[in-house]
Amino acid sequence: MAMGATEGAIPRRQLGKTGVEVSAIAMGGIVVMNLPQKDAEAMVRWAYDNGVTYFDVAPTYGDAEERLGPALKGLRDKVFLACKTGKRDRQGAAEELRQSLKRLQTDHFDLYQLHALRTLDDVERAFTPDGAMEAFLEAREQGLVRFLGFSAHSEEAALAALERFPFDTVMVPVNFACLLKNGFGAKVIAKAQEVGAAVIAIKAMAKTYWANGRQVPKCWYEPLTDRSHAELALRFSLSQPIAAAVPPGDERLFQMAVEIAKGYRPLDEEEHQRLQALAAPLTPLFPLRD
Repeated sequence: MAMGATEGAIPRRQLGKTGVEVSAIAMGGIVVMNLPQKDAEAMVRWAYDNGVTYFDVAPTYGDAEERLGPALKGLRDKVFLACKTGKRDRQGAAEELRQSLKRLQTDHFDLYQLHALRTLDDVERAFTPDGAMEAFLEAREQGLVRFLGFSAHSEEAALAALERFPFDTVMVPVNFACLLKNGFGAKVIAKAQEVGAAVIAIKAMAKTYWANGRQVPKCWYEPLTDRSHAELALRFSLSQPIAAAVPPGDERLFQMAVEIAKGYRPLDEEEHQRLQALAAPLTPLFPLRD
């Protein structure tokens, strides 16, 4: 595990209409999942020392909440902490929020999100009477959360959610192969800009589906592990109108992303052509639906 701060600085960006500034690279909780506590604490400190101020976690990430809470001791008031719930009902969301607050040893989240909206039914259930959004609004009134958002792997669900409520953030795939080959994500980015919601990019360093079984335990997709390819892909995503990108949960790839972001600059024409050539044979992880 690399330790200590290195040269350069991660860009900082405005988080949509919130008025908050965050690091352009966020650390996903999966990075510390299954690590010994002392290693989780070292990783969080390394991330913070290297400019990461945005941390995102969820109850479904194994023991990540239990690892991240103690690791953020002494740093909580210096970072932006986001959490999520997959519950769609009011009671379930409220209970999971309080459980996450306890595990993360904090009295509030900076951002709380509906996790993994995939269908229009997911969106509808969250907005029904006694749906999760009622718990979200109550929690905001009580000071348990500051901002509200959601994550989605479906353009249809993301667009519907952005129509239903003035969310502060939307977490969606912003991936080179998807954008270059089928345009997945473009409509969500445009809608988010229209309504002032910050885009949090996931899957920026994703390549395609695994062909012969999962080789990186913390990635359900095949990530770009070659440094030069990962750099092109991440810089491409960072050049889109996004606030931050959450790299893969693999510790080594997360650290690679931090180092790449420190030297961020938009792709030039030759680099863009190289990225297009890299995307050409790939099957995008997220298909567009008519």
